[in-house]
Amino acid sequence: MKTFFKSLVGAAALTLGMAASASASAETTLVVGTWQPPGNPMNTIVWPTWAEWVEEATEGRVKVKIEQDVGHPKTYFQLVEDGVINAGWSYHGYVPGRFKLPIAVEQPGLGVSAEAASVALWRVQEKYFADAGEFEGLTLLAMLTHGPGQIHSIDPINSLADLKGKKIRIGGGVQTEIGERIGITPVAAPGSKVYEMMQQGVIDGVFMPVTEQKALRLTEVAPNLTVLPGGMYLGSFSMFIDPYFLEELDPKDAEAIMSVSGEKLSALAGRAWDEADKEGFEAARAAGVTINDLTADSALVQEFNELIKGMDDAWIESVSDRGVDARAALEELRSIAREYEAQKQE
Repeated sequence: MKTFFKSLVGAAALTLGMAASASASAETTLVVGTWQPPGNPMNTIVWPTWAEWVEEATEGRVKVKIEQDVGHPKTYFQLVEDGVINAGWSYHGYVPGRFKLPIAVEQPGLGVSAEAASVALWRVQEKYFADAGEFEGLTLLAMLTHGPGQIHSIDPINSLADLKGKKIRIGGGVQTEIGERIGITPVAAPGSKVYEMMQQGVIDGVFMPVTEQKALRLTEVAPNLTVLPGGMYLGSFSMFIDPYFLEELDPKDAEAIMSVSGEKLSALAGRAWDEADKEGFEAARAAGVTINDLTADSALVQEFNELIKGMDDAWIESVSDRGVDARAALEELRSIAREYEAQKQE
């Protein structure tokens, strides 16, 4: 009789063990690849917050694991397409020729926060750019920009002539066009290398948002910060996921993941970069960085406004092979961004 009961208990334990195992195996790990230093807003706020949203939306069935530095930033598109990681993000300027359309938001003169620009870019991507196939092989989670790009330099910059011939790190995208028009000596490198390059004198300066005064510790190597109203440009990024990964999930979990992405995630990302810019200014002031905060009527700003004339038309011409109404898209992007910004101020 004891043997019989032992058998029942053993069978019950085995059944419970198998059930627990099945339950555990029902959990899916979503591996996100990220880059930039740990203090970057994408790593401190955006990806961790999205991970919480995903786990909550899927009731814990999908767990998000964030991996740092799985490759050069420009390879992240390919890493996700190839299934090496499930999701990631990157800068469009790192892959010139493939991502022409998002450069619309980078054009000078938009004059809004990163949050407003990110939301506008997402909406225009969905309405105008999606059918062009630039993100073929990927499913977009969000579109975003960093804050206004400014000039971080070793020497003071009082006119655009002070930049001519200087070795300036640029990340691609619209920075390339601006750099060519100014006449700088461009140096291509990932953002994570800028501190070292400035420290060693490899470059004289960099075009980047103010957040990098803190995140990349530029306060230590760039004693001068030149700030144009609205910035020189915006930098555009995307967050994306492997569509095959989504297909393998239970449809309700795939839907749940997308429900916490899109415009909601784009707004979060832009807002995080805006807050990081504020922290960058605070860090610069605390470190004694010389901040040349220009006004709209300053000579350098007037020079810059002359310099960028025709850039809209140049971008429109550059995307003529994409089969989209680029001029209408650019106009609508600016309208959405400025209306969103105005509503934020109310």
